[in-house]
Amino acid sequence: MDVIKIKRVAFIRDFAGLCYIREQVFIKEQGVPSTLEWDGLDQDAIHLLAVNASQQPVGTVRMLNDGHIGRMAVLDEWRHQGIGRRLLKEMLQIARQLKLDKVFLSAQTSAVDFYARFGFTPYGEVFMDANIPHQNMRLNLTE
Repeated sequence: MDVIKIKRVAFIRDFAGLCYIREQVFIKEQGVPSTLEWDGLDQDAIHLLAVNASQQPVGTVRMLNDGHIGRMAVLDEWRHQGIGRRLLKEMLQIARQLKLDKVFLSAQTSAVDFYARFGFTPYGEVFMDANIPHQNMRLNLTE
């Protein structure tokens, strides 16, 4: 089994790795238009990158300043190894360090159960985004 490291990265410096993962997963695999994927919000976001022992990027996630978590992606051949879980866990730790009251996300409906395991609860109706059904979810970080 490969050793995976999760690291906080800078969007500009680590653009190639972040871009590769998101293009593979969202644009090529899921058919998201590149104009929707590249929304102009990355530069001010917090980004995490999962890399394998060869320092090749295998997963990513971002969080905007308002606590909006998104762009969670793991390359197909690296899924079901706990990488997404580790990325989300690390991002939630960062959110708590920033003293955010809550975090929220728009989960693809196929991932709702994954986020629910972390305590996220759904709200609102299922909606379509890039022709993929999504469910808004939130997690309060203050007890």
